[in-house]
Amino acid sequence: MSDAQPADTINPRNGEEYLVESIANLRAGLERNAGVLDMQLKSVTHEESLVQPPYHGNCLNWILGHLNISRANLLKLAGLPAPWPDGAYARYKRDSDPIVAPEDALPLERLRADFATTQELLLARLDEMTPDELAAPAAWGRGTTLEMLEFLAWHETYHVGQTEILRQVAGKNDKVI
Repeated sequence: MSDAQPADTINPRNGEEYLVESIANLRAGLERNAGVLDMQLKSVTHEESLVQPPYHGNCLNWILGHLNISRANLLKLAGLPAPWPDGAYARYKRDSDPIVAPEDALPLERLRADFATTQELLLARLDEMTPDELAAPAAWGRGTTLEMLEFLAWHETYHVGQTEILRQVAGKNDKVI
């Protein structure tokens, strides 16, 4: 008993088991988000993805482009570059104006393909990340790399949830989930 630390001085966020479990949960959440997004975008055309909600917000196309920016940030935190040139998604930054013209948006199929690419890259990299990498201070933001990855995954989940309503705004009168 003399070698053991008192329970109140052990930080579970520093334990390797905690970090491995956290990355498994993060991975599962990202897989779930990608699956839900795929279902919500099923049979949506590029033109339908541009339909704006009748209230302050943005269309499906903008949401997916914005998610790709977030995915690029996830990749950067994991030590990988974005799979597209800098500025390719500038139109989809936070607080940008709603997309009101087709020429103002990237094609929906490109957005979907880029998201799928980030999914492959990110899941492969998460499988490789060491507990030391996850526990290291984040390159930007607050906290550890793992904490920032978890925050961005939460951000993604928030926007994926919006796609159910935006699918209906786009003209689909169904329930895919």
